[in-house]
Amino acid sequence: MENNEIKSALSEMLNIRYPIIIAPMFLVSNTKMIIAGVKAGATAAVPAMNYRTTDELRAAIQEIKKEAGGPFGINLIVNKSNFTYKEQLAVICEEKVDFIITSLGSPEETINQAHKHGIKVFCDITTLKYARKVESLGADALIAVNKEAGGHAGNISIKDLVPELKKHCKIPVISAGGVGNGYDMKNVMDLGADGCSIGSIFIATEESDVSQEYKQACVDYGKNDIVLTSKLSGTPCTVIKTPYVEKIGTDQNWLERLLNKNKKLKKWFKAFTFIRGMKSLQKAAFSATYKTLWCAGPTIENVNSIRPIATIIDQFVSEYHEKK
Repeated sequence: MENNEIKSALSEMLNIRYPIIIAPMFLVSNTKMIIAGVKAGATAAVPAMNYRTTDELRAAIQEIKKEAGGPFGINLIVNKSNFTYKEQLAVICEEKVDFIITSLGSPEETINQAHKHGIKVFCDITTLKYARKVESLGADALIAVNKEAGGHAGNISIKDLVPELKKHCKIPVISAGGVGNGYDMKNVMDLGADGCSIGSIFIATEESDVSQEYKQACVDYGKNDIVLTSKLSGTPCTVIKTPYVEKIGTDQNWLERLLNKNKKLKKWFKAFTFIRGMKSLQKAAFSATYKTLWCAGPTIENVNSIRPIATIIDQFVSEYHEKK
């Protein structure tokens, strides 16, 4: 065992050197990021929704298994909004990934099917009540999404959520949100966390395929530039307050509210405005997309340059051991 390893319930469960999950990020995570994270001694997950078809998902899993040489996971949305949930779950089970991270909905079926194939299931939770629920269903670990997280954050702070879960739950607690360096990680682990799911710090990496402008925004902006917007999905989401965000605002207009309530209507409206060339309506309804709004959390405060993932993980580990 190398002397810089960080032992915890998560690192022992997955047999990894560091209890770090490079968090699954919608339209950001890719196979290169997963492979680099695993090779650096951590683990990582990619959203199934980042692939348009289950064939693409299967190909990505096979590529990672061939190249990474270590454990990795897939993030699966398990509620009715994911129309391909059952097909995705089938592929994940057939390919025998190491773990699944469930989001948005009951993980019961996922847990039952995954365990038949020896796959562990970690569940996104934001409250003790839901943590107890998924634990009773057989979850292997909790992804404790706190209020410092990027994207769709929770409502409870790290310092309150982690100790509460450790007190009342028996399965490992993986803290998600608010960790931007090794010192932060040590603080969270000292609270009782068994590992950390870390996302925003890895957006501006050499392995990421997001635009250079998105990466540079993570370098140029900081924690005070993170704002909540409801324009993307109707649910508050953290984004970087670029001049474009300032221009369009962060609250949904009447048309966005209407279309977000009716997804079928949104599809037909999109086709109608495209055919008729109604640019003003198109702009009002679809100006805010994941390409024009850049999701990130306040930990981009720690991003000072675009670097390889392995370099970031090495720095995390060094800082973790440096903090007494």
